[in-house]
Amino acid sequence: MKFIDEATIQVFSGKGGSGVASFRREKYIPKGGPDGGDGGRGGSVYALADRNINTLIDYRFARMHRAKKGQNGRGSDCYGKGAEDIVLGMPVGTVITDITSGNVIADLAQHQQKILLAQGGAGGLGNIHFKSSTNRAPRQFTDGEPGQEFDLKLELKVLADVGLLGMPNAGKSTLIRAVSAARPKVADYPFTTLHPNLGMVRVDHSRSFVMADIPGLIEGASEGIGLGHQFLKHLTRTRLLLHVIDMMPLDENVDLVYEAQALVKELSKYDAELYQKPRWLVLNKTDMQSAEDREKECNDFIERLGWQGRSFIISALTGEGCKLLTYAIMQHLEQQSDEVV
Repeated sequence: MKFIDEATIQVFSGKGGSGVASFRREKYIPKGGPDGGDGGRGGSVYALADRNINTLIDYRFARMHRAKKGQNGRGSDCYGKGAEDIVLGMPVGTVITDITSGNVIADLAQHQQKILLAQGGAGGLGNIHFKSSTNRAPRQFTDGEPGQEFDLKLELKVLADVGLLGMPNAGKSTLIRAVSAARPKVADYPFTTLHPNLGMVRVDHSRSFVMADIPGLIEGASEGIGLGHQFLKHLTRTRLLLHVIDMMPLDENVDLVYEAQALVKELSKYDAELYQKPRWLVLNKTDMQSAEDREKECNDFIERLGWQGRSFIISALTGEGCKLLTYAIMQHLEQQSDEVV
């Protein structure tokens, strides 16, 4: 299925039914008095978070969602029937924004979270509400309230604990395949990943976390170059970023330190909050080197980069170092949770 993470829709709630002015008329009951019923309420429009929905593709083709209006009231104290509400199922992680005002209406972060998007209009009052000792034959009634109309932007931000950053062909997809059941496309050319992939990493029977892989970033991504900038928003919910470095690039003349610094710079340009998230260095594709050369080159790279944080040396292809990495991630996430509590 094609991955769709943005859509725009229009929602219309239903107008309330109008009340009615009516009087009771029966053969042996003269001057029976007012008996006009109220109008029914209009249908409302709701959004419901559903973890079984993965994309917003349905809303690319169904842009208008209109609830029905309530029925008008009738005589003999008959009230109009209220219209049914519309419930729009959306993926967990969807952010709903009012295009006109720019205000965020809802952030659907939990399964079965239900948010009102457009309130249906209240039904009008029939003339039975206007009778009094001085007004025994009221002819007043009110119309139903109009419904609401909104232009909305839907934006999906996937929910993951850990996000993978890196240049194209750094081995991020291979890493997520190595540590989870996710099976993203893997090939020996750049930009193999065209949309985000999620994988559940199970450390043991009762401990697990979610990892997200996005298309590779290149220099100038914050200005719209490449693919990764379109999906950086999916990392805003993560609690830890892994900066994956290809230690054996296809082009031997590539300056790995320059590339690493360029990616971090693009991250800071895109979102300062994302830039401040905890970030670890993961040196990948080290299986093609001897143990002595691997340690020497990795230490040299870390020193030239001026990296002071945590770093891991792995081979996603062979799985070497991956188990140690996942256990360290799990421990870090659990410590974060304990600090929040």
